[in-house]
Amino acid sequence: MTKDHGKSVKDDATYEALRADGASKEKAARIANAKASKDMDPSRKGGKAPPYEEWTREDLYERAQEIGIDGRSKMDKSGLIDALRNH
Repeated sequence: MTKDHGKSVKDDATYEALRADGASKEKAARIANAKASKDMDPSRKGGKAPPYEEWTREDLYERAQEIGIDGRSKMDKSGLIDALRNH
């Protein structure tokens, strides 16, 4: 039986499965809520943005800043890519 995670998590079973697989609380909640929404399809390939490898370091830094990744000013391009993908 799944635990009720409150109104901030829309699909408790998906949330628990993602947490069991090692996803962070934030990532698990984001995916669980997207799966619960009729307007979203998180299993379908993402948008039209180019892969991070094609972004400039400055663009990666700005995105990391939007998300709030700590230590971003000391990261090189590959470090920023890893941090963004694993956030």
